[in-house]
Amino acid sequence: MIRPTPRAVLLFGATVPVAIGLLIHDQTLWPIALDLGLFVLALIGLDALLCARPSRLSLTVDAPPRLYIGSDGQLSVSGAIEGASRAVSIQVLPEQSGDAAPPEPARLDVPPEAVGSVTLPIRPLRRGRITIEALWLHWRGPLGLAGRSERRPQALTIDVVPDIRGIASAAVQFFSRDAVDGIKVQRQKGEGTEFEALRDHVQGLDNRFIDWKHSAKHLKLLSKEFRIERNHQIVLAFDTGYLMAEPIDGLPRLDHAIHAGLLLGWVALRSGDHVGSFGFDSRIRQYLQPSPGRNAFARLQNASGQLGYRAEETNFTLGLAELNSRLKRRALVVLFTEFIDTTTAGLLLESLQRMANRHAVIFVTLRDPLLADIVDAEPAGFGPVAEAVIARDLQRERAVVLERLARMGVHCLEIPPRGLAVGLVNRYLTIKQRGLL
Repeated sequence: MIRPTPRAVLLFGATVPVAIGLLIHDQTLWPIALDLGLFVLALIGLDALLCARPSRLSLTVDAPPRLYIGSDGQLSVSGAIEGASRAVSIQVLPEQSGDAAPPEPARLDVPPEAVGSVTLPIRPLRRGRITIEALWLHWRGPLGLAGRSERRPQALTIDVVPDIRGIASAAVQFFSRDAVDGIKVQRQKGEGTEFEALRDHVQGLDNRFIDWKHSAKHLKLLSKEFRIERNHQIVLAFDTGYLMAEPIDGLPRLDHAIHAGLLLGWVALRSGDHVGSFGFDSRIRQYLQPSPGRNAFARLQNASGQLGYRAEETNFTLGLAELNSRLKRRALVVLFTEFIDTTTAGLLLESLQRMANRHAVIFVTLRDPLLADIVDAEPAGFGPVAEAVIARDLQRERAVVLERLARMGVHCLEIPPRGLAVGLVNRYLTIKQRGLL
């Protein structure tokens, strides 16, 4: 499509007062006044003819097959104009669909008889799929009076998946005994509750672990060695209700939970445990049976990537009762969820009470730094004071709920997003070392 540019409109508009002035001065000068407008129109037409034709513009677009939530990607666009004798500047704007930040136009400079390239940033806001449906192109003629616009269909798809790139490196710190690549996981002797072997008792060992029966038989002191039990069932339960879709620190709460859950799953699988997942809101969305081995992590990653954002209220009674019925043996249930106040958390407390009677439960919720900022902000008027009072009430109600959960025997973890993954793994290791599973 060819259209005049703003410069052409201004130039044509400038001829109007000149033509009016000529007619006021002498009406016989009307041919000159008319020729001024025709001259500008002729320049616009000439510029349109000199403008590069779309048929001579070849375009190549490269998009990454996947993006990780929380990280930006790039769309690479390169182009060349056949037979061009001058450099052409093309404005490129992607037409996209999906949960991504609004695109911004970029300038593609194509030199004569050469290929130009430009990269356009893509910032995913949620997991799912981003589709680059087309590219809108706009360029001008050499005089800048006429321009062409074209829509180039593309139909490129980019999957937005949980970020697992740093999980393996972050998990190394939790395996200090085998942090060298290629070494198998060693048995952690001397801690845990599962009997490992007998050894000579030496100074510094706990006297409570002396095996008196075998010591009398062998006429020397022998101590029992223990190791951490394995083959425990770990279930990552994700609340996918509307509260978990709320963004915090640049990402939805659900994505923070998925990243921390994947790190915990990696560590648990390396420790010899079985890991599964469970997703629910107003109804059951997903259940992955706990399984061992490294292949289980790929299934866990795929399952977590399919958890969607729901605009529905979570039914804790249904979800936790269903999970409780599916677990036939004692397990560690890690519940990632969010609540507002004590009233909305009533059914949650009742359901967790029944769950905690059979299983070990870690209750994970994110601490919103916005509440602390509102409470600690210097009041500048009545409005900020009222906001601080409300924020403080919300903090107090959250503390009441967490205290009630702790009294039930639930392990509560309220932590900022940046410390969630490490804090969760540390809590898991502490529970295992204490033999609470």
